[in-house]
Amino acid sequence: MKVAILTANTEVYKEREEDKSGKVIRQILKDAGAQVVFAQAVPLDRKVLSTVLQRLADGHVADLVLTTGGAGCAPFDCTPEATLDVIERNIAGIPEAMRAHMMELTKRSMLNRAAAGIRGRTLIVNLPGKAGAVKECLEYLLPELTHGVQVIKGEA
Repeated sequence: MKVAILTANTEVYKEREEDKSGKVIRQILKDAGAQVVFAQAVPLDRKVLSTVLQRLADGHVADLVLTTGGAGCAPFDCTPEATLDVIERNIAGIPEAMRAHMMELTKRSMLNRAAAGIRGRTLIVNLPGKAGAVKECLEYLLPELTHGVQVIKGEA
């Protein structure tokens, strides 16, 4: 499975902060045998995010695009909106399951506004921005995301 990682964080993009959550995603994917074909930080800008998501999907760069960051309630958070701008079919169950799982650990997970869906033959999923939350969520979701990619590609 080819995977792209998109870190939506202006401070990481400007190299003022380390991309801790992106590193966690990369390690989990490596351990699972997935191929990371793209990893980049982008500023929290709806147009930039939607453009990159669209190009990754339409260019058949990855089977799965995982975003981290920008799905909270801060005024500049716009990752879910950018995702909804480009997906053709919504998969509400993925962020619902993620939030339900995380509610067992912290009630603040109810403030996560993540989205997920399909564009063409690419699955796009918003993950949290904090490294610990990313680890917990991705380890929980990855088996089902892998199956979802197989279904989308007509392999299952």
